[in-house]
Amino acid sequence: MLLCLFAAPLRAQSAPETAAKAEAKCPPPTRTDDIKDTYGSVVVPDPYQWLENQSSPETRAWIDAEDACTYAAIRHLPGRDAISQRLGALLHTDTYGIPIERAGRYFFTKRGADQDLSSIYMRRSENAPDQLLVNPLPWSADHSASATLEAVSHSGRFLFYGRREGGQDEITVHIMDVDAHRDLPDVLPSAVYFSVEPTPDDRGLYYTRTTPVGPRVYYHAIGADPAQDKVIFGNSFGKDKILTADLSEDGKYLAINVIYGSGSQRADVYFKNLAQNGPVVPVVNDLNFLFFPHFGGGSLYLVTNWNAPNWHVYVVPATAPSLARASWKETIPPSDSALVDITPAGGELFALYTHDASSQVKIFAPDGKPISTLALPTLGTIEDVSGQWTSPVVLYDFNSFNVPSTIYHYDLASARSTVWERPNLPLDLNQFETRQVWYKSKDGTSIPMFLFYKKGIPMDGARPTLLTGYGGFDISETPYFSAMFVVWAERGGVVALANLRGGGEFGEAWHRAGMLQNKQNVFDDFIAAAEYLEGNKITNPSKLSIYGASNGGLLVGAALTQRPDLFRAVVCAYPLLDMLRYQKFLDGPYWVPEYGSSANPVQFKWLYAYSPYQNVKRGMDYPAVLVITGDGDTRVAPLHARKMTALLQASTGDDASRPILLLYDTKSGHSGGRPVNKLIEEATDILSFLFWQLGVPPA
Repeated sequence: MLLCLFAAPLRAQSAPETAAKAEAKCPPPTRTDDIKDTYGSVVVPDPYQWLENQSSPETRAWIDAEDACTYAAIRHLPGRDAISQRLGALLHTDTYGIPIERAGRYFFTKRGADQDLSSIYMRRSENAPDQLLVNPLPWSADHSASATLEAVSHSGRFLFYGRREGGQDEITVHIMDVDAHRDLPDVLPSAVYFSVEPTPDDRGLYYTRTTPVGPRVYYHAIGADPAQDKVIFGNSFGKDKILTADLSEDGKYLAINVIYGSGSQRADVYFKNLAQNGPVVPVVNDLNFLFFPHFGGGSLYLVTNWNAPNWHVYVVPATAPSLARASWKETIPPSDSALVDITPAGGELFALYTHDASSQVKIFAPDGKPISTLALPTLGTIEDVSGQWTSPVVLYDFNSFNVPSTIYHYDLASARSTVWERPNLPLDLNQFETRQVWYKSKDGTSIPMFLFYKKGIPMDGARPTLLTGYGGFDISETPYFSAMFVVWAERGGVVALANLRGGGEFGEAWHRAGMLQNKQNVFDDFIAAAEYLEGNKITNPSKLSIYGASNGGLLVGAALTQRPDLFRAVVCAYPLLDMLRYQKFLDGPYWVPEYGSSANPVQFKWLYAYSPYQNVKRGMDYPAVLVITGDGDTRVAPLHARKMTALLQASTGDDASRPILLLYDTKSGHSGGRPVNKLIEEATDILSFLFWQLGVPPA
């Protein structure tokens, strides 16, 4: 991975010196090449293809110059210090990750109020004091290296944790002997790890990770050389597949999931009887539907959309998982809510649903008999349910627009929840209001949208409004807590979260209505959301901004190029934007089942019609745009952001009040793990830019 060569010296310059340089050449001149790609009979120019070479001196110098322009434009805007201080007050609090309970011990991540990064802690019992196990703060001077909690052995003896550099997806996996408080010499190599499954005898682990040729399932004996780990399964798969492994609690059985790309239409299940050292055999590998396995007791549960667009669950005896399909038993039938997943815990099945774009958890007996429903504080999001089949400890975390992430302990006997940890924020959570509205998209489909704002503000058609969404990969956008959203609402603004097609809010049919040839539906839904906000006198084009990241970056890029008249400002973070070439880089092959590929003549037509980079028009009066990326993004190649920035700068007018800016942090990326100071800095940049563009006065 490339190291930072240019950004740090830039930030060390004095502000007047930086501003003077930027004023002379902002945006910096960007050369064009006469490069063209041919797709069938269509010739497509790509004048900035040279910016795909991230390590070339010319690209690095261009990034350096762009960063100087952005620094000069937004780092000294009035009110910036107040934004940063308020974000700091909201983010500098004790923050916990959901615990993993093993043999009465609780393992979890925690970031102290005065700390930059999350460390890994243990409690020897539920109410015991926190014991620090892994502290990543000394790993790097700038706190760009972070720790991830990957797994804990059944006995609680071994902790498996990852070390991440910057925002990369890849980690190295380390093993700690908890009682000795020392790391073993075993270090699994840098890769993307899809699963880490320790064996109950504390002698080894099964794991799945990427390799240069594709994903593989490995077994590692603790104490052995990881370079000698044997491949258990996957030698025939290429880089377009994802593999996960699920080990039964008794260590007798291994279920392997073969997923045909992100947000795909197919996932197979294989099974290995470890107790008998049996071969890997298919459970289901002949259907174009999704199947996800979970062990609970002596059963294998299959969560699937086969014969059920809203998903349901089959149960198969773990001793005979390859039984004829006719003998499978449906244990949780489909309902009017979309089933997201199940967690077998405490001898029961905790089923997570999305109902009208908000989380819901129903509890079932192993045979599918309904037991109860979790009582949640308000409309919001359950991020995770943590537990084991043989343990009575079940934990879950909940958050919403005005509820910071709170961890609950669920008591199986009383069917009641109590708070395990809750952050103490300097914030009156009751001053806000969340409202759900429905609007019509271009084709008449009803789309829900959440509005979050401060109680009592006038809906006068001039509210500074931040519209966001995602619309892809079967991912549901439910109400979630964001310090940036809170600051926005405190300043009299409205946050609008649209639940677009392509997500999973209403099951697989909703997802498929926004993928492949139907992707334009997602953009139509988003544009219709903007028209609703303006038509219902909440805001107007001079006060409306949009924000999206990753697939959401593609969303706002398409909205920008299709309806620039609707928005005043756009924040496009870690985006896909050149949809004709995306599949050639990094994780692009995973996403072909969702988007299609320009190598296919039919799919090329869909992609070419909406790909933001190919649909920028010269001379167009575009809104102000802040594009965000960094070298640390090893998932979505930063080249999308670089090329789009250059093209927009060359194509739009010379209105300095609506600049096209590139915010490029060499260590930022998709996977999080960044120190709090960098989170505050980026959110401050975004809010400063948007408040400036929408005319929100300094606090």
